[in-house]
Amino acid sequence: MPLLLLDLDNTLLDRAGPFRAWGERFLAGVGAPPTDIDWLLSIDADGLTDRWDVADAVRDRYGLRIPSIDLVEELHDGVVANIRLNPLVACALRIADEAGWTPVVVSNGGVRQQEAMIRRTGLDRFVADWVISEEVGVSKPNPRIFALAARRVRLPLRGAWVVGDGPEADIGGAAAVGLPSVWLHRGRSWVDDRFAPTRTADGLIAAVATVLAA
Repeated sequence: MPLLLLDLDNTLLDRAGPFRAWGERFLAGVGAPPTDIDWLLSIDADGLTDRWDVADAVRDRYGLRIPSIDLVEELHDGVVANIRLNPLVACALRIADEAGWTPVVVSNGGVRQQEAMIRRTGLDRFVADWVISEEVGVSKPNPRIFALAARRVRLPLRGAWVVGDGPEADIGGAAAVGLPSVWLHRGRSWVDDRFAPTRTADGLIAAVATVLAA
């Protein structure tokens, strides 16, 4: 059974929308102008910036007396509370499973938030397992994390595909381990000349269809 190695944030689950929704409510609560959402999104960098650094930047900009740890907790809980599993994504995962593929989540990030999103949304019912970078001590694009994902479900990496929206983490990681990949472009153009995705798609459903047809 070949592996389908899937990113979590903005691949299986939409993180961008829930983060924006939380950010708009938070900024309104501290009296910031609505246009500051663009600043907050740039600081967050699609979730790539460390949560503590985001919290410190917010505290400094608005002169908040909230302890950084409380703000980090609010960042975590605000995203998790708003995240949902698209039923069509669940359907695509079910189809992949019935076609003989084994879906496994491979995610960079903290265990607390990533597992909360997987379990709260019910995504855990549609994947065989998951590997989170904080838990295993290695992050994408390091090839070891993909090997650990394969070991977690006792399947070989040979024949696997990687699907994700991260040019460096997902597509670079797939290239490093010698696996084909599907890049979720999210309206972006590919600009990296060191490696390239095998295919591109506009979302997870199209990506799964691409893998099944390959």
